[in-house]
Amino acid sequence: MTKSKYWKLLQTNLGKQPKVLVIPAAKRFFEAAFNESILSSDQADAQIQQQLLRWVRDDSNGEQQLLAERCLLCFISWEIKHVCLQLANQFGAIHGFTSEDLLSLVLDDDGSIELRNSYTCFSRNILQSFDPVQSSLKTWTSIRVKQHPEVCKFLLERGLYLVSDWAILNDTQPKQLQRILGEFHSLTSTEILQAQRLLESYHVVYRGDRLQQRARGMGGRCTVPTPEQLKQIAQHLESQTDQKILSETVMMQLQSLANYLRQYRIYIRGGILPTKSLDADDGDYNSLLERIPSPDTTNPLENEDEQAEFLQVYRPQFLACLDEALVKVTTARVEQIRRKDAQKAQKFLAALRLFHCERLSMSKIAQSLELRAQDAVTRLLKLKEFRADVRHQLLEMLRSRVLELAKNYTVPEHLAKLEDQIIQALDEQISHLINVAESEAQSSRNNSSPSQFTERLCQQLENIS
Repeated sequence: MTKSKYWKLLQTNLGKQPKVLVIPAAKRFFEAAFNESILSSDQADAQIQQQLLRWVRDDSNGEQQLLAERCLLCFISWEIKHVCLQLANQFGAIHGFTSEDLLSLVLDDDGSIELRNSYTCFSRNILQSFDPVQSSLKTWTSIRVKQHPEVCKFLLERGLYLVSDWAILNDTQPKQLQRILGEFHSLTSTEILQAQRLLESYHVVYRGDRLQQRARGMGGRCTVPTPEQLKQIAQHLESQTDQKILSETVMMQLQSLANYLRQYRIYIRGGILPTKSLDADDGDYNSLLERIPSPDTTNPLENEDEQAEFLQVYRPQFLACLDEALVKVTTARVEQIRRKDAQKAQKFLAALRLFHCERLSMSKIAQSLELRAQDAVTRLLKLKEFRADVRHQLLEMLRSRVLELAKNYTVPEHLAKLEDQIIQALDEQISHLINVAESEAQSSRNNSSPSQFTERLCQQLENIS
């Protein structure tokens, strides 16, 4: 353990690395209170924090109470930094923020021993609300940082919603899906019905287990469904639809549904959904609009309002289908490898993350994963095959969605004639997406922005294990 964390306080430093404030009174108190035998113990932090907390909650000795509190507040400041670094490392590159951006929102402790005014700093709020029976101080700090209103607002503005897929699914009512999937994502009535049945089955099994756990005093975060839970969800779905469904398929469908719901929640909370152009400034994208005539003419869409309306609905459709295709292909590849070698499957996922999200070279990935050489990484990832599978899945998904959407902009007899043209336009757009990703993979990528393919893949990899 690093004992100086109990008398050195981290403070915000205007967008730079936080500055360290040494508090001599806390140092003297700590060194007098704890001998080397305690400090060298494997459970040193836990024992020290338990003792400091006892003193904080003992009103009989005011000076001891204040100094013990100051030691814990110093420790909390380091844990706050750790959480912010984790968030920045995991999401910062994709969503455009640094740990310093987050630290400026949560490091507000002035280092005083006694309260100087009525303002209570965030660290003191964490300590005052801490219950050692429920969690460790480290875990509680992590929870509170991720729930901090300003942190949540900041991340939402960058399109990041810090709630797990399983929690989102757990607290969404099936009746809400008609509005979310129909009005916001423009899914078909058949797709919405399938999603409602899936969510109902998830609630019967997963939420039922959660309620039983709470009754036994075993609450906590919503974690990934167990293989047994996935099997039970599949069985419940089969009883509703009379169709055989695999547990792996259930997992993919749940993650896809959660992604739709996550996008909606980001939007209604004022966050920013990805806005990289899918239609203008890049020749191929306009071709999709040009091949869908309006109901009143055989000419392409000429009304700007119609164009804007179509694109407003089409953009989230494209992104949702891309996300779904990435999840489906990645999960299928992981399961295929896992059947032969579970450890190799984990290395595949790790290599995928390191290459696309950390932007490491094949040789560095080989070193990191203890593979023989970079050609072993190339054979493990099979990126060309991976992108081809995503392309195929994406085209199949978009085809049905866009043809359904196009019914609002042309008469049926025209649509039948246009189907091949629309599919060709979609194929051209998807080809552009894949070609950009392919070029990115073959070039030096350290100083360039990630492609849309890479951005969406990294977001989906957060939920795949």
